[in-house]
Amino acid sequence: MPYEYFLFEKHDRIAAITINRPPMNVLHIPAIAELNRILDAVVNDETVHFILFKGAGEKAFSAGVDIKDHTLDKVEGMLKNFHQIFRTLYRSSKLSMASVHGYCLGGGMELATFCDLVIASDNTVFGQPEIKVGCYPPVAAALLPRLTGAKRAFEIAMLGETFSAQQALAIGLINQVVPYPQLQKTTDDWIAKLSKMSGAVLHHTKRALLAGVNESFDAALNEAERIYLNDLIRTDDLTEGVQAFMEKRNPSWKHR
Repeated sequence: MPYEYFLFEKHDRIAAITINRPPMNVLHIPAIAELNRILDAVVNDETVHFILFKGAGEKAFSAGVDIKDHTLDKVEGMLKNFHQIFRTLYRSSKLSMASVHGYCLGGGMELATFCDLVIASDNTVFGQPEIKVGCYPPVAAALLPRLTGAKRAFEIAMLGETFSAQQALAIGLINQVVPYPQLQKTTDDWIAKLSKMSGAVLHHTKRALLAGVNESFDAALNEAERIYLNDLIRTDDLTEGVQAFMEKRNPSWKHR
């Protein structure tokens, strides 16, 4: 179905969601509500294994949430609905990826860096400038210390300065930087590699990795072990992967 603020495509187990409010792809309250509806449908679609976020046009992935929606009469509802996007992604075992270019600021940076994998073009400008308008980014406050360490997170959130894709790569916010003309091809290459894997195994692997991010080592290892023995071991694809290796052939995944 067509959407007002997003382009949506589904093919080969991929749900591609493009923010379609160029030139800056600013997210306002109606767009946030629409994105929540899209994600609700996607996470409940068993044929989708990957969620890909992009921004329309050449200027920006997204410059964040509309400043007009930060006023006292709107901010509570806006924040709760905006944060629902991240709660939905966090609870979903589907792998998420952001393909980022141009300005990636505020809530746009939060959305991109929250994804499991991030590829950025060399013209990307990152930043959390909220401090300059008298507020702070809640998602980044919860996320950045896990990704960059406390000192760098304080610097990003408290100075509100922009930084390059190469700097984002150096501090662990993103996975790869490529020239802008190569962004789509590189994204497609990553998706192609992931698509060769079992969707079921990728989902369980994500759950185990999230435990590693969020728990102590001992608790994370217990959870990774539990997922392996209770969930992964029951998949058809674990048996198929081992059998294919022993038979020296490519596996034929059932994604279950």
